[in-house]
Amino acid sequence: MEVVIITGMSGAGRSRAADWFEDQGYYCVDNMPPALINNFLEMATSAENNIEKAVFVADLRSGNFFGELIDVIDELRSREDIELTVLYMEAAVSEIVRRYNEVRRNHPLTGGQASASVIEDEREKLREIRKKADLVLDTSNLKLPEMVAELDRMFFGGSGSSTFAVNISSFGFKYGIPTESDVMFDVRFLPNPFYVPSLKKLTGNNKKVKDYIFKSKLAGEFVDSAHSLLMSMMQGYIDEGKYHLNIAFGCTGGHHRSVAIANAVAEEFKKDGLRVRIYHRDLDLQNKKR
Repeated sequence: MEVVIITGMSGAGRSRAADWFEDQGYYCVDNMPPALINNFLEMATSAENNIEKAVFVADLRSGNFFGELIDVIDELRSREDIELTVLYMEAAVSEIVRRYNEVRRNHPLTGGQASASVIEDEREKLREIRKKADLVLDTSNLKLPEMVAELDRMFFGGSGSSTFAVNISSFGFKYGIPTESDVMFDVRFLPNPFYVPSLKKLTGNNKKVKDYIFKSKLAGEFVDSAHSLLMSMMQGYIDEGKYHLNIAFGCTGGHHRSVAIANAVAEEFKKDGLRVRIYHRDLDLQNKKR
């Protein structure tokens, strides 16, 4: 029997993930006390039920029951008739705060406001469970269709090291640095298209802007050097148990140089056969005030 346990941080998208699994034909159970999972599986595999694929969403809403989840995971992994996958979902603290504020819901850990301290407390409580995960999905920069695509790749597109994802983003220093980044590069040393009237209102996604930036020999040399450096680091992150690497490129406003460079580095990683996600955080602020 194929069994998936979805766990992780509140606000990271566990319910949406469960909906996706249900659409794929899995029998989904939300917030069942972990100690009852084995009982359910015995019932599910009986002749009259014959459920072949099941998903359980387990989180801190289970209270003291949640502490039993590690034992349940170990027990299920010891069974030859169970093919278990543990999916841990997480997101940056600032993003989870934003999501809770947007929907005006209380955080389940305290029943109160979803503050940064509450979310960090939950992350700490989940530390041991995260170590048990087969797959970790960071949804910080993912819209629902992108999250669905990631789930599809994770569960139907391969396994092993191919599950490691490289998240590349661009940002503007004037709007603050992305706190979720593991590695950050400042590309303000490159020629700035902002001061070219015909390019000012365009973005780094535009070929004219890209060509202007890469007229500088420094731009190509930087992309090659950054790619080489990051590739040399990649296996170390994998060996340390990380499932994704967050790389951020920043310029002044996050519209021109950082976008073009982030795109170029992302293309290099794609050539290496890595799973790459790209996110331009401040691109929509081109003509807006924050």
